[in-house]
Amino acid sequence: MSEGPRAGAPGAFLGGAAPRRRAPEQLNRTGWGKRIALLLALVFGVIYAIPNLYPPDYALQLSPREEAEQPLSEAFAAAQAALAEAGLASFGATLEGRAALLRFESNDAQLRAQEVVKEALVRGGFGDNFIVALNLASTTPAWLEDLGAQRMNFGLDLSGGVHFLLEVDMERAVADRLRAFEDEVRTLFRTERLRYLRPVQTEQSARRMTIRFRDEADRDEARRLLADRVLEFTVTAELIDDAPALQLTLRPEVVKDIEDYAIDQNLVSLRNRVNELGVSEPLVQRLGRNRIVLDLPGIQDSTRAKDIIGKVANLEFRLVAEPDAPRSDVETYDYEFRAIDLERALIVSGDRVSNAQAGFDPETSMPQVNITLDGRGGQRMNEATRGNIGRSMAILFKETRTRTRYVEIDGETVARQIPYETQRLISVATIQAALGNRFRITGISQREASDLALLLRAGALAAPMYIVEERTVGASLGEDNIRAGMLSVAVGFALVLLFMLVYYRLFGLAANVALAVNLVLLTAVMSLLGATLTLPGIAGIVLTVGMAVDANVLIFSRIREELASRSPQQAIHAGFDRAFITIFDANLTTFLVAIVLYAIGSGPVKGFAVTLAIGIVTSMFTAIVLTRALINALYGGRRVARLAI
Repeated sequence: MSEGPRAGAPGAFLGGAAPRRRAPEQLNRTGWGKRIALLLALVFGVIYAIPNLYPPDYALQLSPREEAEQPLSEAFAAAQAALAEAGLASFGATLEGRAALLRFESNDAQLRAQEVVKEALVRGGFGDNFIVALNLASTTPAWLEDLGAQRMNFGLDLSGGVHFLLEVDMERAVADRLRAFEDEVRTLFRTERLRYLRPVQTEQSARRMTIRFRDEADRDEARRLLADRVLEFTVTAELIDDAPALQLTLRPEVVKDIEDYAIDQNLVSLRNRVNELGVSEPLVQRLGRNRIVLDLPGIQDSTRAKDIIGKVANLEFRLVAEPDAPRSDVETYDYEFRAIDLERALIVSGDRVSNAQAGFDPETSMPQVNITLDGRGGQRMNEATRGNIGRSMAILFKETRTRTRYVEIDGETVARQIPYETQRLISVATIQAALGNRFRITGISQREASDLALLLRAGALAAPMYIVEERTVGASLGEDNIRAGMLSVAVGFALVLLFMLVYYRLFGLAANVALAVNLVLLTAVMSLLGATLTLPGIAGIVLTVGMAVDANVLIFSRIREELASRSPQQAIHAGFDRAFITIFDANLTTFLVAIVLYAIGSGPVKGFAVTLAIGIVTSMFTAIVLTRALINALYGGRRVARLAI
């Protein structure tokens, strides 16, 4: 018998079969699965990037409010007649469903048309029952829109957007504080069985409340009860209409605090509402004592934004009054063709809502809003219902709106916004058991449920806000600067392409193709996500181009090094594999930095971070996967004597 091979000798087996080395012509082949994936990625990029080649038209959108009685077609006809009389030409007028659209050639014509249409509708008897909103009408082909493809949003510094100037009703904020304290005083006196002369007189202009009593003993007792509750007021004892009285006047510093709180709370609520609307990178800031500036960049349809941002909608939970309740302590509302008396005192209001979600009743499939109160609100609801089982509780929906009225001042017609409040009961139900911090509201439409949930979730406004100015904003940096910014990207991109082609030849050509696809994918992803492109975002794109080229430079340099000791096919294979770790580490750290910038940055910083983060992902894909597939197509599966690199 012959002796087997010695350990360690050629042909010996250690720990299993020896690895089989692939022949050079078997290296650098791209499987059909990867080819199909790359083709799908390219098709995706082209489809979702194409809408950016179709600039939108300036337009007016006319839509009815829920209380509108006249048909939209009549208002649309009146608007077209007014525009024709004013000599403002529109094109592409469409009337579909609950919206009508009028397109214009320029922004100036759009703004002038809005003024003409608004005035014509008011004078024509339509009032404020129709919303006339500035819009950017899409020109993207219908087949692309059916696929969900849309144009990328541009920031205010590139293509402008919608600008609102809002005014906060400070007098209403102070009046609401007085009313809340008045309700607290009524409840306290009722609980302590202290007699006082009705009604309690509140002078909003003087920011003062007057309470009259039968005698001085009751007045002194009331002052004692209110001792720890009137720190915000200056209290004086008076004799009014031959009756002892207490006059409580808000201190000036308290009035200032109320006004500052109203602005701050409205700013927070407005930011939340804009976030709920899905607007990217809005500008929300205070202007002066009682105004707020709101810029919505890249917004396509301002109708819903206009209907939501200034809406003051709130809920009040009240007990239905007992039959023998004093008339001064009740308010009467209509509900299902009958009159319902409610106690003036509130149980809780919408500012105690911590969460609100629109949904449907699983039994009746009717719209509803699922409400969650905060700790204090849940406690007050439980206390009020626990002792009133068998009585009825009502939910009052209150909303502040504005009417436009045109007045003549020095021979010029000027628009004035007149606020008004609508109130209606949406539910009256018997209290069957003590309620906690979770319950539901029914009896409203699906749109009302959605809007009410949004408004309550975003936070109640501390005071009503009115839109005193609305306009579109042009590019803040000017057309020349925008053109220069775009030109810098094009020049930088061309120089990179030229350098790669000259220095790396055929490999450079593959890198250039991958770089072009990278920009297409970046545009497609940003368009699909609804991201907003700003001038700092363009800087992020330039940096992305540089990082994509840097990845290819690392790969190609590694291939050159490997050629000194390996065959061309092995050098290509090793170059891509060994450069991957370095490229991945560098891009991962940059991606994390982009995430941090987006989390803690604002405005321009976020715009830069968004494009940088998306660009890193797309450049990693194109620089490694696509470039390798192209090189494999050029050199893979055959014997190669030398590489054009």
